[in-house]
Amino acid sequence: MKRVYKRSNLLKDAELIKEPVIIRVENFNPESAREFAAQMEAAHNTGQPVIPVIIDSYGGQVYSLMAMISEIQNSDIPVATIIQGKAMSCGAILSTFGAKGMRFMDPNATVMIHDVSSMAWGKIEEMKASTEEAARLNKIVFQMMAKNCGKNKDYFLDIIHEKGHADWFLDSDECVKHNIVQHLRLPKLKINFDVNIEFDKGE
Repeated sequence: MKRVYKRSNLLKDAELIKEPVIIRVENFNPESAREFAAQMEAAHNTGQPVIPVIIDSYGGQVYSLMAMISEIQNSDIPVATIIQGKAMSCGAILSTFGAKGMRFMDPNATVMIHDVSSMAWGKIEEMKASTEEAARLNKIVFQMMAKNCGKNKDYFLDIIHEKGHADWFLDSDECVKHNIVQHLRLPKLKINFDVNIEFDKGE
């Protein structure tokens, strides 16, 4: 994502005390979720009007995804999501949490959607509990995704079922069709340095 700086001719030098925060998401694990939370907090102290979140990820742990979603939902500043390269699994879900009209995608990027993995192992009852938890999370995240995209709650769950629960790859045009993204381009972050001169007549 490009940053474009525009400086007034009246300024000889200009330096930001705090640079605008641009968050890049590549992994979904406890460490990346903590870093995401820290960057979201930092963004609230810069004065920036929007928080760009660039997603280029193969996915990861769904609980870490849920932590990132919570940060976005409780943000006082709108979040713009930008898919570069790939947004797979958790990345695809997170991309739909950009504010209305603020979901972007590079035209050559790829999105992949699939069921939540249980990662079950151990005793039979433990595996059963893990599978049930995966099913619960799967329903939650895809119903949230459907709501973000303006679809009925089972929209994505039904499509995944129709596809036999195989990995579902989407190009940029398909993502627009399903309202996963609204813009097939990368936005720019414009930073203006200006000087305002007022004539105070003392009235």
